[in-house]
Amino acid sequence: MTMEGAVSDNTKGLALAVASSAFIGASFILKKIGLLRAAKCGDRAGGGGHTYLSEPLWWAGMTTMLLGEVANFIAYIFAPAVLVTPLGALSIIVSSVLAHFVLKERLEKLGVLGCVSCIVGSVVVVMHAPEEHMPNSVKEIWNLATQPGFLAYVVTALLLVGALVLFFEPRYGQTNILIYLGICSSMGSLTVVSIKAIGVAIKLTLDGVNQAAYPYTWLFLMVAIVCGVSQINYLNKALDTFNLAIVSPIYYVMFTTLTIVASGIMFKDWAGQSLSSIASELCGLITILSGTILLHTAEEGANNSAALLPWPLDKGSISWCINLSSDNLLKNVEEDYFTALQSSPAPV
Repeated sequence: MTMEGAVSDNTKGLALAVASSAFIGASFILKKIGLLRAAKCGDRAGGGGHTYLSEPLWWAGMTTMLLGEVANFIAYIFAPAVLVTPLGALSIIVSSVLAHFVLKERLEKLGVLGCVSCIVGSVVVVMHAPEEHMPNSVKEIWNLATQPGFLAYVVTALLLVGALVLFFEPRYGQTNILIYLGICSSMGSLTVVSIKAIGVAIKLTLDGVNQAAYPYTWLFLMVAIVCGVSQINYLNKALDTFNLAIVSPIYYVMFTTLTIVASGIMFKDWAGQSLSSIASELCGLITILSGTILLHTAEEGANNSAALLPWPLDKGSISWCINLSSDNLLKNVEEDYFTALQSSPAPV
């Protein structure tokens, strides 16, 4: 392949990745609105309900996400995962802006700084992304998938998902955002490498080298379907339980990090790179992780501020019985206020 052809393929991959991020960012908003409407008619998705399946806006969001995933799928055919995946940062901008204007969800300044850190880290990773090695067949990809390093990653990811689903989700799923997003990000990293294999198989088949005869092609397809469905299910739970302005960036950070690690191990993306390029990529990943910490801090700060209120002042009214014959009306108001505060029942 000539250098011009390589540049052309990378350009196509980047353009498709940008379009994918725009569709996926908008889909978060549509799905969130659909989940909110469905919650008024039945059990919430966060509680195990599936009422959202009858909500048209949720399906509109799924359709938009599907378009984004298709564009993303094609992008992986033309460009390496370490180049395409970090561009998902654009979906953060799209979803955050739309959440601000449509859902009236406010992202604190510290959260904005976290988003910026995630995007800066992603840019650094993209700038130092390695060149892709295009496998010659699905069988070659299967050999890469069965190497000890990647098998160790798969076993670790599945054990983590099993622990999160069986032990942590029933206890902390409704209060800790990392439970749901940890599950869908881990499954998502396996989805991406499987989709990459399927994309290579399709491209080779269109070029005249039929890959449908290999059982590995269909195995990768099954893995992509199972992991993809699991990923969508737990992402729905996260969207229904937590603020979209927090879900979107943290999901992007975790998904991007795990996908880069999985792709790097399986396809040996870092082989042949200089130490300076590898160090720059690691710095980019650290910047992304730092953004995650800032986002968590912003969320905890908002929750703590709400918890400091003595009672929900916007959900009731306060009245006083004041003795008009008193010489100090202000003193009576203050005393009655503190009496009401002390005798007020704890919120249920």
